[in-house]
Amino acid sequence: MSLVDAVRAALGDLADPEKAPVMRAYMKSEMPFLGVQSGPRRLALKKVFAAHRLDSAPVWRRAVLELWREAKYREERYAAIDLTGFRFYRPWQTLYTLPMYEEMIVTGAWWDLVDELAVHRVGTLLRQFPETMRPTMLDWAHGPDLWKRRTAILSQNTFKEHTDSALLYACIEPSLSDTDFFARKAIGWALREYAKTDPREVVRYVEHQGLSGLSRREALKNVPGDGR
Repeated sequence: MSLVDAVRAALGDLADPEKAPVMRAYMKSEMPFLGVQSGPRRLALKKVFAAHRLDSAPVWRRAVLELWREAKYREERYAAIDLTGFRFYRPWQTLYTLPMYEEMIVTGAWWDLVDELAVHRVGTLLRQFPETMRPTMLDWAHGPDLWKRRTAILSQNTFKEHTDSALLYACIEPSLSDTDFFARKAIGWALREYAKTDPREVVRYVEHQGLSGLSRREALKNVPGDGR
């Protein structure tokens, strides 16, 4: 049995038809759900991935994209994302994976599929290959696709003291006038994460920018007394 077939079989074994419509409604998903919750899914898939180890980066990428492109249920797309982050394949997180992640972000086009890729996959590439990824993030930040812009904004969310604030602000600013909830939420979330490292700087930035109320509230949510 191939890895992809094993993943589908494992998800099928965990399916709960009673939970499926509730999960689909919550996520506002056109694609149906099997009704597999995240904890059992991740536990089962770790065993599947360990038992079906892939022997090259191209084979791994093909398996990810097969799961993603041929998915009939949303959990299959979650499985594809889980496979991209499985520990065996950390050495294969190179610039060659970026087109795969870009496709998944554009076609996923919803927060439950995009945010893990933005923070933990594209963010990893930015950390490892800043000279190449920095201009790519700026290009995405200025582009028309909402989810690529959101990815650029969120890509440094785990960087803490290594955050490139100039890049963060440059990725935020093209979306400042965007009225979309997910753009505004991303701005606030990214700033909130940076505020854990440098609250005074985030307060300074917020006070000098025309942030939406949502972005401002999110940015300063955990800053005592606004960090002054």
